[in-house]
Amino acid sequence: MFAHAPSVLLVTILAMYVPVCTPPVRLVPATPADAPASLWQPPDDLEERDLQHGFWGSERAPRADDTFTLVRLKHTGVNPGMVVRDRLGRRWNVKQAPADGQAPEGPVEVVLSRVLSAIGYHQPPVYYLPEFTLVDDWGSHREPGGRFRLSDPSLTEVGTWSWQQNPYVGTTPYQGLLVVLLVFNSSDLKNSNNSIYTYRRGDQAARWYVVRDLGSALGETGRVAPRQNDVHRFERERFVLGVQNGVVAFANRGWHQELLRGRIRAADVGWAGALLARLSDRQWTDAFAAGGYPPDLAARYIRKIHANIAEALRVGDEPRLSTERW
Repeated sequence: MFAHAPSVLLVTILAMYVPVCTPPVRLVPATPADAPASLWQPPDDLEERDLQHGFWGSERAPRADDTFTLVRLKHTGVNPGMVVRDRLGRRWNVKQAPADGQAPEGPVEVVLSRVLSAIGYHQPPVYYLPEFTLVDDWGSHREPGGRFRLSDPSLTEVGTWSWQQNPYVGTTPYQGLLVVLLVFNSSDLKNSNNSIYTYRRGDQAARWYVVRDLGSALGETGRVAPRQNDVHRFERERFVLGVQNGVVAFANRGWHQELLRGRIRAADVGWAGALLARLSDRQWTDAFAAGGYPPDLAARYIRKIHANIAEALRVGDEPRLSTERW
């Protein structure tokens, strides 16, 4: 009867420890090294953007018929993975499905990355392969696929950034980013998932604030091992609980409620919903195809996402909705 006592104790300790150690949410000024820095850029051509291949295009995608050479195995995180090189010498970080049979994060990450990039939030180049050929010490063999993230020479990771304290706290793009992640039931708003990149294009360089690890979504929300990439759970989850005095309460039960409670305005929800609503049915279908989802499963996810977007638009149009649903 005491077999699970250590894990229960650990969960209890984490439940007490994480909120206590969370820094206050406040705006901090950008440093000189940040200039020019960007969290979001207006997507003037949103309706024409390619969600099959994303911002980085098809020319950077990994080839399904390529042979990849093992560089090293991944030794951290929940999902297994590895670093590999392709025949062109390009370096890829591969995130594979868990060995315990749980739903993989890789397809979710590719879908969310496509959507975020389309609506103006920066993303590194990520793609999905269902399987690939690997060469390692045991020879050449087929491996389960997953999310392939390219180490592109134009993009250099220079650090992480904090959800609680950064130059964008309280701005509409920052608030809207949180809302978009809530539309997808993201449960993993950890600072370790956020990266700052230097992006170089020709003689120009800019700092990008990026939410990089996006796989804990499209399922249920919660603080203890929520199931991601589960359409049944995703369809059952609520999005908005209600609005009081123009401030929105969400059904999301993930960590770091300090980012949400009393902070997200109805106008922010409407702004995010309006951005997402500009994506066409074809673009949504392409985003899920990029993550390797079969059409029938993708259609179910898209229906629920459209329902959440419709609710976001209603909240934005009626910022003084009653609080009876709380």
